[in-house]
Amino acid sequence: MSDVLSSIDRDRLPAHVAVIMDGNGRWAKARGLPRTEGHRAGEQAMVDAVDGALEVGLRWLTVYAFSTENWKRPPEEVRFLMGYNRDLLRRRRQEFLDKGVRVRFIGRRNERRLPRSVVRMAEETEELTAGCRELNLTIALNYGGRAEIVDSVRHLAELVARGEIEPDRIRERDIARHMYEPDLPDPDVIVRTSGEFRTSNYLLWQGAYAELVFTPVLWPDFTRRDLWEAIAEYQRRSRRFGGVD
Repeated sequence: MSDVLSSIDRDRLPAHVAVIMDGNGRWAKARGLPRTEGHRAGEQAMVDAVDGALEVGLRWLTVYAFSTENWKRPPEEVRFLMGYNRDLLRRRRQEFLDKGVRVRFIGRRNERRLPRSVVRMAEETEELTAGCRELNLTIALNYGGRAEIVDSVRHLAELVARGEIEPDRIRERDIARHMYEPDLPDPDVIVRTSGEFRTSNYLLWQGAYAELVFTPVLWPDFTRRDLWEAIAEYQRRSRRFGGVD
């Protein structure tokens, strides 16, 4: 057993770890490869993170697969990423089912530029794994934290327009109730790979009190041990939520 794994207190696990999978392009560039090869190499890192989450007993894991800002990338890279995400699900969904991993998606799935084949594969995977209970894997696809808040507020505005709610009675819980997956628990930890120190529009509402863990490891080199080290770091911190010790 890993020394890191043995140091983790299973009674104080974070409920939810969210990961910003960054560094695929730099990983490929360092090896003289096209950026797309970095994305391919990142698949095994995600699978190992899932296996590490299952091994330690984590219940919720969320990964940032494609952001609303990623549409700014070169068209050929965007096309690759769309096909890659669709094919990854085709390759891995039976494996997720066998491991008891429930897969869900958050993001703007009705946007016209998001290929319908990707949406269909996502929805089929959600349906296939709906009964799984070992781990909840949420994939953020065409996702942006600001976009999610805007969409929630739009829903509330519709309710106000129909007279179903008074504006001065809107509370935080009403906004949270209209997020993409309202039962998604707030992340206790947000991990970003590749040595960057920002959250890049990821789970802005839910991550208000998340512990931030930054690692220089490029995503294709990320392993379950790196996930466990992030959990161990979380357990070393004191969380006060605005209060005092």
